[in-house]
Amino acid sequence: MTLDLSRLLRPKSIALLGGVWAENVIVQLQKSGFNGDIWPVHPRRDEICGVKCYRSIEDLPASPDASFVGVNRELTINVIKTLSAMGAGGAICFASGFAESESENTGGADLENQLIEAAGEMPILGPNCYGLINYLDNATLWPDKHGGRACDRGVAIIGQSSNILINMTMQQRALPIAYVVAAGNQAQIGISDVGSALLDDARVTAIGLYIEGFGDIRAFESFAAKARSKGKQIIAIKSGKSQKSRAATITHTASLAGGAAASSAFLKRLGIIEVSSVAVFLETLKLLHMFGALPGNAISSMSCSGGEAGLIADMVEGSNFDFRNISSKQCSVLKDVLGPLVTIANPLDYHTFIWGDPIALEQTYTAVLSDGFDLNILIMDIPLLKRCDDSAWHGPINAVIKAKRNTAARVGLLGTIPENLSEELSDRLMMEGIVPMHGMEEMVQAVDAVIRAGQIEKGPVSPAMLAPGMDETAIVLDEAHSKTELAAFGLNFPEAVSAVTPTDIGNASADLSFPLVLKGLGIAHKSEAGAVVLNLGSSHAVETAAGAMKNVNGFLVEEMVTEPVCELLIGITKDETGLMLLTIGAGGVMTELLQDTASLIIPAERNEISKALQGLNLAKLLNGFRGKPKADIDAILDAIEAVQAYCLANTNLIELDINPLMARADNAIAVDALIRKGS
Repeated sequence: MTLDLSRLLRPKSIALLGGVWAENVIVQLQKSGFNGDIWPVHPRRDEICGVKCYRSIEDLPASPDASFVGVNRELTINVIKTLSAMGAGGAICFASGFAESESENTGGADLENQLIEAAGEMPILGPNCYGLINYLDNATLWPDKHGGRACDRGVAIIGQSSNILINMTMQQRALPIAYVVAAGNQAQIGISDVGSALLDDARVTAIGLYIEGFGDIRAFESFAAKARSKGKQIIAIKSGKSQKSRAATITHTASLAGGAAASSAFLKRLGIIEVSSVAVFLETLKLLHMFGALPGNAISSMSCSGGEAGLIADMVEGSNFDFRNISSKQCSVLKDVLGPLVTIANPLDYHTFIWGDPIALEQTYTAVLSDGFDLNILIMDIPLLKRCDDSAWHGPINAVIKAKRNTAARVGLLGTIPENLSEELSDRLMMEGIVPMHGMEEMVQAVDAVIRAGQIEKGPVSPAMLAPGMDETAIVLDEAHSKTELAAFGLNFPEAVSAVTPTDIGNASADLSFPLVLKGLGIAHKSEAGAVVLNLGSSHAVETAAGAMKNVNGFLVEEMVTEPVCELLIGITKDETGLMLLTIGAGGVMTELLQDTASLIIPAERNEISKALQGLNLAKLLNGFRGKPKADIDAILDAIEAVQAYCLANTNLIELDINPLMARADNAIAVDALIRKGS
């Protein structure tokens, strides 16, 4: 069911129910200058904050566009039912004690179901939710302080933590915020539903998400597709990524993947740029608001200090920045302005020779800004006004502004630490089309994010595979049975035989080509348990080795695979969201040591898998390192696709581990396999 959120998000009339929290909302509405109707509802009061009160919802003069419901959880359900019946546009459910408290056996989940039923086709935010702030129309349905300002256009920020959202509004970075919306429990409306509705507001330039849980995966995919079609970028912080590996994991893959890899892979698949901190989140949104995704990664940097030039050059190592050379034409212009003592380079240290010469400063800045860089950064830290005189910086700042007016370049002025650019100066720069950048470290990550945004491939994204809920009666297939099932999907394994007793496995091994490897069955991590013996040269040696193994449920013996280019891991894990995560990386004894992995959401296209494979650190080995043989890349990709095909055909799969896959010059052979799936 698609709900219309337009009245809730952009209300002309607002009803307030409850005590002090509802009163707080009235205070915020009056403070922001909301020019619509404010209708407090209270059974005993005649007015609140000078605004006439109504004794009941039924006494309201009309159906409200939006309502703030600040009463207890039981009464909330009745209020929502009444509002829905009268055709209200939507409501904010402030009360807690619903599904988020179910672990305390409070009946919260049942109450949340009752709340959803009571709402019917009326949209509700929450429960356990502060509400929303619309800075475009001064509609501040928010029961607490906030630091935002009215604007004509800006970014939308949506999250599940009201407190984190409050903190974000207190920023002094000149980021224009159009909307702040708290989704709370996402009982009926998820962050993707809110985001999809806000994409329809032409005044919204980009959307930032603070995500604790995705909610409806399909709705999230639709939201991301809509953003791509409208050319608006989404960025996200995903919290809760530091949890310990799940207790039920049995495979190397599951231990390495966890929930964090799945959420990151899902966001990347949808073209949503993930960042790791609130500061970078805000700086990235500001860049997207001003410039959108960058078309390329050619970046220039200018400063009057060699220290700043060196610091930023070091800091961008490992990022997508390209500090390409300044063109010969502009080098000539700069030489004429700066003289022979200045080395023309990028980053450019133009020294302090021209600091007091506004004409020379403007010429210098204009020369670089005219050179076709995708973004131009000027580093300039302004003295603290309450302790210092900043008059010497007026000339350089004015020169930056004039140079920007002379060109169509994208320009940012950077303070190496956030507090070195005031809000007043930041506002002025934004008015001139120059983005103020608060903090060098934050800037590097934010610019890297908008470069990545520009590299996202356009076009539709296929829906992710969603497996059913976790089966509590899951079973683990031993290695022999796992290999039999996977072989049917085209995965290559060594010639092998299995048996129950040491004598039988010794006799059966005679049909294979020596040397052999013996493995005990029924143990998840065989190497650690001493259940693997290599280089067995005779049937007698196999029988003897089998007789020495303890606590096994049978034996598998197979021909040894020698001389691999390298060993790989292929794994699949089921995330708690139902997403299936494909992980590839360094295998064998290097799995935990290197933790060199890449993760993709299933189904993944062959070109996606190839790109992920080539992004691993061990790709150098695969491609022939220092004259060594190259691995058969097509055979590796065939093996990965075979594993993925097994997953697509077995929706009850929970974990799958191929470790190692022997990547050789002429083939790729899996020598170990383990499967866990629902019964």
